[in-house]
Amino acid sequence: MTMRKQLMAAICWCMAAVAVQAAKVDTVQVRSTAMNKDVNVLYVIPDQALGAQAQACPVVYLLHGYSGNERTWIGIKPDLPAIADAKGIIFVCPDGKNSWYWDSPKNPEYRYETFVSKEMIDYTDSHYKTIADRSGRAITGLSMGGHGALWNAFRHTDVFGAAGSTSGGVDIRPFPLNWQMNKQLGEMSANKALWDSHTVINQLDSLENRQLALIIDCGESDFFLEVNKTLHQRLLGKGIDHDFITRPGAHKNEYWKNSIDFQILFFEKFFNAKGVPTGK
Repeated sequence: MTMRKQLMAAICWCMAAVAVQAAKVDTVQVRSTAMNKDVNVLYVIPDQALGAQAQACPVVYLLHGYSGNERTWIGIKPDLPAIADAKGIIFVCPDGKNSWYWDSPKNPEYRYETFVSKEMIDYTDSHYKTIADRSGRAITGLSMGGHGALWNAFRHTDVFGAAGSTSGGVDIRPFPLNWQMNKQLGEMSANKALWDSHTVINQLDSLENRQLALIIDCGESDFFLEVNKTLHQRLLGKGIDHDFITRPGAHKNEYWKNSIDFQILFFEKFFNAKGVPTGK
Protein backbone atom coordinates (compact mmCIF):
# COMPACT_ATOMS: atom_id res chain seq x y z
CA MET A 1 0.00 0.00 0.00
CA THR A 2 1.37 3.42 -0.92
CA MET A 3 1.96 6.10 1.71
CA ARG A 4 -0.95 8.12 0.32
CA LYS A 5 -3.32 5.16 0.58
CA GLN A 6 -2.11 4.41 4.10
CA LEU A 7 -2.75 8.02 5.10
CA MET A 8 -6.24 8.00 3.57
CA ALA A 9 -7.06 4.72 5.33
CA ALA A 10 -5.90 6.15 8.65
CA ILE A 11 -8.05 9.26 8.17
CA CYS A 12 -11.09 7.14 7.30
CA TRP A 13 -10.53 4.95 10.37
CA CYS A 14 -10.29 8.02 12.62
CA MET A 15 -13.46 9.49 11.13
CA ALA A 16 -15.29 6.20 11.67
CA ALA A 17 -14.06 6.05 15.28
CA VAL A 18 -15.27 9.61 15.90
CA ALA A 19 -18.65 8.75 14.36
CA VAL A 20 -19.00 5.75 16.68
CA GLN A 21 -18.23 7.93 19.68
CA ALA A 22 -20.60 10.77 18.73
CA ALA A 23 -23.78 11.35 20.72
CA LYS A 24 -26.94 10.28 18.95
CA VAL A 25 -29.49 13.03 18.21
CA ASP A 26 -32.93 11.74 17.42
CA THR A 27 -36.46 13.14 17.37
CA VAL A 28 -39.15 10.65 18.32
CA GLN A 29 -42.88 10.84 18.81
CA VAL A 30 -43.86 10.08 22.38
CA ARG A 31 -47.46 9.10 22.96
CA SER A 32 -49.49 11.16 25.40
CA THR A 33 -52.53 9.25 26.58
CA ALA A 34 -53.64 12.30 28.56
CA MET A 35 -53.82 14.42 25.39
CA ASN A 36 -54.55 11.59 22.94
CA LYS A 37 -51.73 12.64 20.62
CA ASP A 38 -48.05 12.13 19.88
CA VAL A 39 -45.55 14.75 21.05
CA ASN A 40 -42.23 15.39 19.34
CA VAL A 41 -39.28 14.94 21.71
CA LEU A 42 -35.64 15.44 20.77
CA TYR A 43 -33.16 13.14 22.51
CA VAL A 44 -29.41 13.68 22.76
CA ILE A 45 -27.95 10.35 23.86
CA PRO A 46 -24.24 10.19 24.77
CA ASP A 47 -22.11 7.35 23.48
CA GLN A 48 -21.85 5.98 27.06
CA ALA A 49 -25.59 5.15 26.93
CA LEU A 50 -25.43 3.43 23.54
CA GLY A 51 -24.46 -0.02 22.41
CA ALA A 52 -23.92 -3.37 24.08
CA GLN A 53 -21.74 -1.85 26.84
CA ALA A 54 -24.18 0.99 27.59
CA GLN A 55 -24.00 2.58 31.01
CA ALA A 56 -26.94 4.24 32.75
CA CYS A 57 -26.72 8.03 32.52
CA PRO A 58 -28.46 10.90 34.32
CA VAL A 59 -30.97 13.00 32.39
CA VAL A 60 -31.43 16.77 32.04
CA TYR A 61 -34.80 17.80 30.63
CA LEU A 62 -34.66 21.10 28.71
CA LEU A 63 -37.88 23.06 28.14
CA HIS A 64 -38.17 25.69 25.42
CA GLY A 65 -39.80 29.11 25.61
CA TYR A 66 -42.87 30.61 23.97
CA SER A 67 -43.10 29.96 20.20
CA GLY A 68 -40.32 27.37 20.45
CA ASN A 69 -40.29 23.63 19.83
CA GLU A 70 -38.23 20.51 20.51
CA ARG A 71 -35.33 21.87 18.42
CA THR A 72 -35.04 25.20 20.23
CA TRP A 73 -32.28 24.17 22.62
CA ILE A 74 -30.09 22.40 20.10
CA GLY A 75 -30.44 25.48 17.89
CA ILE A 76 -29.24 27.71 20.71
CA LYS A 77 -26.59 25.24 21.84
CA PRO A 78 -25.39 23.21 18.82
CA ASP A 79 -22.64 21.60 20.90
CA LEU A 80 -25.16 19.78 23.14
CA PRO A 81 -24.08 16.43 21.63
CA ALA A 82 -20.44 17.12 22.50
CA ILE A 83 -21.47 18.16 26.02
CA ALA A 84 -23.56 14.99 26.34
CA ASP A 85 -20.56 12.86 25.41
CA ALA A 86 -18.11 14.74 27.62
CA LYS A 87 -20.34 14.64 30.70
CA GLY A 88 -22.26 11.41 30.14
CA ILE A 89 -25.62 13.19 30.39
CA ILE A 90 -28.75 12.54 28.34
CA PHE A 91 -30.58 15.69 27.21
CA VAL A 92 -34.31 15.55 26.48
CA CYS A 93 -36.16 18.39 24.76
CA PRO A 94 -39.95 18.08 24.34
CA ASP A 95 -42.19 20.20 22.14
CA GLY A 96 -44.37 21.92 24.73
CA LYS A 97 -46.23 24.16 22.25
CA ASN A 98 -47.31 27.38 24.00
CA SER A 99 -48.65 25.45 26.96
CA TRP A 100 -46.64 26.98 29.80
CA TYR A 101 -46.33 23.29 30.77
CA TRP A 102 -49.56 23.26 32.76
CA ASP A 103 -52.47 20.88 32.71
CA SER A 104 -54.78 23.61 31.48
CA PRO A 105 -57.96 23.99 33.55
CA LYS A 106 -59.65 25.48 30.46
CA ASN A 107 -58.32 23.40 27.59
CA PRO A 108 -58.31 19.59 27.99
CA GLU A 109 -56.07 19.27 24.90
CA TYR A 110 -53.22 20.85 26.88
CA ARG A 111 -52.08 18.53 29.65
CA TYR A 112 -48.38 19.20 29.50
CA GLU A 113 -47.72 18.86 33.23
CA THR A 114 -48.88 15.26 32.99
CA PHE A 115 -46.79 14.78 29.88
CA VAL A 116 -43.60 16.32 31.27
CA SER A 117 -43.72 14.84 34.75
CA LYS A 118 -45.19 11.43 33.96
CA GLU A 119 -45.57 10.29 30.36
CA MET A 120 -42.26 11.59 29.00
CA ILE A 121 -40.37 10.34 32.06
CA ASP A 122 -41.85 6.86 31.68
CA TYR A 123 -41.00 6.75 27.98
CA THR A 124 -37.44 7.95 28.53
CA ASP A 125 -36.70 5.47 31.30
CA SER A 126 -38.21 2.57 29.34
CA HIS A 127 -36.44 3.32 26.04
CA TYR A 128 -33.02 4.60 27.09
CA LYS A 129 -30.28 3.67 29.54
CA THR A 130 -31.08 6.16 32.32
CA ILE A 131 -30.67 6.57 36.05
CA ALA A 132 -34.40 5.99 36.62
CA ASP A 133 -34.57 7.89 39.88
CA ARG A 134 -34.89 11.51 41.00
CA SER A 135 -31.19 11.44 41.92
CA GLY A 136 -30.48 11.20 38.19
CA ARG A 137 -33.06 13.70 36.92
CA ALA A 138 -32.91 17.46 36.51
CA ILE A 139 -35.19 19.86 34.66
CA THR A 140 -34.67 23.42 33.48
CA GLY A 141 -35.80 25.75 30.74
CA LEU A 142 -35.77 29.25 29.33
CA SER A 143 -38.50 31.89 29.65
CA MET A 144 -41.84 29.99 29.49
CA GLY A 145 -39.74 26.85 29.92
CA GLY A 146 -38.16 28.26 33.07
CA HIS A 147 -41.62 28.64 34.53
CA GLY A 148 -42.51 25.16 33.29
CA ALA A 149 -39.40 23.56 34.77
CA LEU A 150 -39.97 25.02 38.23
CA TRP A 151 -43.73 24.41 38.05
CA ASN A 152 -43.19 20.73 37.36
CA ALA A 153 -40.28 20.31 39.77
CA PHE A 154 -41.98 22.08 42.68
CA ARG A 155 -45.10 19.97 42.22
CA HIS A 156 -43.28 16.68 41.56
CA THR A 157 -40.33 16.51 43.92
CA ASP A 158 -40.70 12.74 43.85
CA VAL A 159 -39.75 12.81 40.15
CA PHE A 160 -37.06 15.50 39.90
CA GLY A 161 -34.09 15.96 42.19
CA ALA A 162 -32.79 19.21 40.72
CA ALA A 163 -34.36 22.09 38.84
CA GLY A 164 -33.44 25.36 37.22
CA SER A 165 -34.78 28.34 35.37
CA THR A 166 -32.99 30.75 33.06
CA SER A 167 -34.84 34.01 32.34
CA GLY A 168 -37.99 32.31 33.59
CA GLY A 169 -41.45 33.85 33.68
CA VAL A 170 -41.72 32.81 37.31
CA ASP A 171 -44.67 35.11 38.07
CA ILE A 172 -47.13 35.30 35.21
CA ARG A 173 -49.53 37.83 36.76
CA PRO A 174 -47.75 41.03 35.70
CA PHE A 175 -48.21 39.91 32.07
CA PRO A 176 -51.93 39.08 31.70
CA LEU A 177 -52.13 39.90 27.99
CA ASN A 178 -48.93 38.20 26.86
CA TRP A 179 -47.90 34.88 25.35
CA GLN A 180 -51.37 33.31 25.02
CA MET A 181 -51.59 32.45 28.70
CA ASN A 182 -55.27 33.41 28.64
CA LYS A 183 -55.89 30.48 26.26
CA GLN A 184 -54.90 28.13 29.07
CA LEU A 185 -56.26 30.02 32.08
CA GLY A 186 -58.94 32.36 30.72
CA GLU A 187 -58.77 36.13 31.04
CA MET A 188 -57.06 37.14 34.27
CA SER A 189 -59.75 39.69 35.13
CA ALA A 190 -62.37 36.94 35.30
CA ASN A 191 -60.11 34.12 36.54
CA LYS A 192 -57.85 35.67 39.16
CA ALA A 193 -57.86 32.57 41.39
CA LEU A 194 -56.62 30.41 38.51
CA TRP A 195 -53.84 32.85 37.68
CA ASP A 196 -52.83 32.99 41.34
CA SER A 197 -52.73 29.19 41.61
CA HIS A 198 -50.93 28.63 38.31
CA THR A 199 -47.89 30.80 38.86
CA VAL A 200 -44.59 29.36 40.10
CA ILE A 201 -44.04 31.99 42.75
CA ASN A 202 -47.13 30.74 44.61
CA GLN A 203 -45.98 27.11 44.69
CA LEU A 204 -43.54 27.46 47.58
CA ASP A 205 -45.77 26.53 50.52
CA SER A 206 -45.30 22.80 50.03
CA LEU A 207 -41.58 23.06 49.29
CA GLU A 208 -39.10 22.10 52.00
CA ASN A 209 -35.48 23.12 52.18
CA ARG A 210 -33.18 20.87 50.15
CA GLN A 211 -36.03 18.92 48.61
CA LEU A 212 -34.65 20.17 45.31
CA ALA A 213 -31.27 21.43 44.22
CA LEU A 214 -32.24 24.79 42.71
CA ILE A 215 -30.50 27.20 40.34
CA ILE A 216 -32.19 30.34 39.03
CA ASP A 217 -30.62 32.99 36.82
CA CYS A 218 -31.71 36.00 34.82
CA GLY A 219 -30.10 38.73 32.75
CA GLU A 220 -29.85 42.24 34.16
CA SER A 221 -31.60 43.63 31.07
CA ASP A 222 -34.37 41.01 31.03
CA PHE A 223 -38.03 42.00 31.40
CA PHE A 224 -38.41 39.03 33.80
CA LEU A 225 -35.63 40.27 36.10
CA GLU A 226 -37.89 41.74 38.80
CA VAL A 227 -40.12 38.67 39.12
CA ASN A 228 -36.99 36.51 39.42
CA LYS A 229 -35.64 38.78 42.16
CA THR A 230 -38.96 38.49 43.97
CA LEU A 231 -38.86 34.70 43.73
CA HIS A 232 -35.32 34.79 45.12
CA GLN A 233 -36.52 36.84 48.11
CA ARG A 234 -39.47 34.50 48.69
CA LEU A 235 -37.16 31.49 48.69
CA LEU A 236 -34.83 33.24 51.15
CA GLY A 237 -37.81 34.08 53.36
CA LYS A 238 -38.80 30.43 53.48
CA GLY A 239 -35.24 29.32 54.18
CA ILE A 240 -34.96 27.34 50.94
CA ASP A 241 -31.38 26.99 49.73
CA HIS A 242 -30.80 27.88 46.09
CA ASP A 243 -28.30 29.44 43.72
CA PHE A 244 -29.45 32.79 42.34
CA ILE A 245 -27.42 34.51 39.65
CA THR A 246 -27.84 37.68 37.65
CA ARG A 247 -25.38 38.68 34.97
CA PRO A 248 -25.33 41.10 32.06
CA GLY A 249 -27.70 40.08 29.31
CA ALA A 250 -31.19 40.34 27.87
CA HIS A 251 -33.97 37.92 26.94
CA LYS A 252 -32.01 36.55 24.00
CA ASN A 253 -30.32 33.43 22.68
CA GLU A 254 -26.89 34.88 23.40
CA TYR A 255 -27.68 34.94 27.11
CA TRP A 256 -29.10 31.38 27.20
CA LYS A 257 -26.22 29.95 25.18
CA ASN A 258 -23.97 31.05 28.03
CA SER A 259 -26.27 30.52 31.02
CA ILE A 260 -27.03 26.90 30.24
CA ASP A 261 -23.36 26.01 30.71
CA PHE A 262 -23.53 27.07 34.35
CA GLN A 263 -26.79 25.20 34.89
CA ILE A 264 -25.41 22.00 33.39
CA LEU A 265 -22.37 22.29 35.69
CA PHE A 266 -24.74 22.77 38.66
CA PHE A 267 -26.68 19.64 37.70
CA GLU A 268 -23.49 17.67 37.16
CA LYS A 269 -22.40 18.55 40.70
CA PHE A 270 -25.83 17.49 41.99
CA PHE A 271 -25.61 14.13 40.23
CA ASN A 272 -22.10 13.50 41.58
CA ALA A 273 -23.16 14.44 45.11
CA LYS A 274 -25.92 11.84 44.85
CA GLY A 275 -23.44 9.19 43.80
CA VAL A 276 -24.38 9.37 40.11
CA PRO A 277 -21.17 9.41 38.07
CA THR A 278 -20.76 11.71 35.07
CA GLY A 279 -18.00 12.15 32.50
CA LYS A 280 -16.09 9.57 30.52
